[in-house]
Amino acid sequence: MTYPSLVPSSICKTACTIELEGEGLNRYGEPEEGATYSGLCNWQEKAHRVLTDEQKFIVISGRAYFNGDILPDVDIISGGTITIGGRERRILKGCKARNADGTVNYTCLDVV
Repeated sequence: MTYPSLVPSSICKTACTIELEGEGLNRYGEPEEGATYSGLCNWQEKAHRVLTDEQKFIVISGRAYFNGDILPDVDIISGGTITIGGRERRILKGCKARNADGTVNYTCLDVV
C-alpha cells in the first residue's frame, strides 16, 4: 500500500543546513560526531512574547518540515543546529512521523 505524502516536496522551498549532535560519548569522553544534512524544507515561523517580573522579551521559534526521512542513519533527533536564511537556530526536538508500515512519512524539527 502506498501512503500519501503529508509534506510533499513541492512545498519545500526553503534552503537549510542541519548539524546534529551525537547522542553518546566516544572512548575519550567527547561527544560523538553528529550527522549533517543540506536541502530544502517547509519553514513555518512564529513569535510570542514572554513576560517576566522585570522585563519582557520576544521568543522567535519555528518548525521545519521535510518530506520523508532526511537522516535514515539517525534514529533519534534530539539536538543540534539548523541554519535558515543565514541565521543559526537551536533544535529543541525532532520527530519522524511514521506510516502504519513503519516507514517515515515526514520529519519535523522544532527550533528556537
